[in-house]
Amino acid sequence: MSLENKQVVSREEWIEARRALLAKEKEFTRRRAELNRQRRELPWVKIEKEYVFDAPEGKVTLAELFDGRSQLFIKHFMMGPGQVTQCVGCSLEVDHIEGVLEHLHNHDVTYAAVARASIKEIEAVRKRMGWRFPWVSSYNSDFNYDFNVSFKPEQIASGRAFYNYEYTDRVLEDLSGDSVFFKDDAGQIFHTYSTFSRGGEEFLGTYRYLDVTPKGRDERGPYRSLADWVRPRNRYNEGGIVEANGRYHQPGCACSAHLNSEEVHS
Repeated sequence: MSLENKQVVSREEWIEARRALLAKEKEFTRRRAELNRQRRELPWVKIEKEYVFDAPEGKVTLAELFDGRSQLFIKHFMMGPGQVTQCVGCSLEVDHIEGVLEHLHNHDVTYAAVARASIKEIEAVRKRMGWRFPWVSSYNSDFNYDFNVSFKPEQIASGRAFYNYEYTDRVLEDLSGDSVFFKDDAGQIFHTYSTFSRGGEEFLGTYRYLDVTPKGRDERGPYRSLADWVRPRNRYNEGGIVEANGRYHQPGCACSAHLNSEEVHS
């Protein structure tokens, strides 16, 4: 939306327009509450396989990730083995969790991230960013493949990569998502919810602030998404590039993607 020639009215006229919008906001709130109710009514799937992850302290099971609570929220972080770049979307999402970890913990929810990269690679990023939440590696596990956030080359080539509830060949080996699990008193674990792609915007509180400002999200770059502007929070104003898939390359990384981008813009 252009900010030029914006209509300017009296306070009384503004309140009248604001009240009309408020009625729509209230209706949206009611519809959202109903959607949340329906989300909680989804059937569950019992987890029959024992998943074991690599953690800084050693091996840890999916059951142990609950850390004594009955609900577990897992961030599927888009980071594969050997990947030296950092996903700006995943980084933005998990940045939001730092201030609410204690609130979640005290409301019977444990938060953890999982990526297919090695635990050594994960720890390097986690420490660099100062993130406190548990982040484990599924490198030696089927977890990422079973929950449709990692794909083998043959799956992608054949168009049989199942992501965001459809088969496609337009994916990378590793993508992002969010999943929720419940553990009952008997220790049984159930998968209750997952969301992918733009579904992750539910957990991007930054957007809620931007959406009420005059410029809004202002994503008018080549990608028309957060890849146009988001950077790891410690990399703003340092240059570098972001690929369409959201992977950030710091200045001078000399990788092929960075060099190709520099050639295009030279």
